Amino acid sequence: MMRLGLGLRAGAFCGLLACGIGGGSAMEKQGEVRHVTVPKAEARPEDVSTIEGIVKASYETISGGVGVPRQWGRDRTLFAPSVRYISIGKDKSGAVKARTSDYQEYLDESDDFLVKQGFTEAELGRKIEQFGNVATVLSSYEGRVASTGKVVTRGVNIFSLYYDGKRWWIQTMLWDEESPKNPIPTELLGERKR
Repeated sequence: MMRLGLGLRAGAFCGLLACGIGGGSAMEKQGEVRHVTVPKAEARPEDVSTIEGIVKASYETISGGVGVPRQWGRDRTLFAPSVRYISIGKDKSGAVKARTSDYQEYLDESDDFLVKQGFTEAELGRKIEQFGNVATVLSSYEGRVASTGKVVTRGVNIFSLYYDGKRWWIQTMLWDEESPKNPIPTELLGERKR
């Protein structure tokens, strides 16, 4: 799930807002970041009982039309309390950098854009590797904004998950965006997107 700035949960948010790896987002520099309150919600069994379900839910919770509030209460139930979002990008010199955020930082930096632009993120394909109670999911994505209808980002989200005996949790989300020099691998593109 590309979170914006984080894969727009995933990936493009930094690029879209000119985050400048390590230097804070354009919104932060303008003092426009607001605190997003996350409503309390119970985890939905269909969201957290399988790896496929939790990945699907993560895309659903950040997607919506222009002006449509995101499902942050539901979204929070997917992620471990100590979740980290790590977006990979390049700084002004072209050096590859990682930008790390916690859950609240991600929401505070991305909510305004997601809602105002009507951002939606769709999974294109995935690969799951599991060993016991841990799993890694490579999930290719495409992010689009309803305000223009344009695809604004594509890339790969990497979910690190664990199973606590009752349900799955997303512990880490790491992503990188597609570029001409960094295309999404064919095996991560669904049949309809090849």
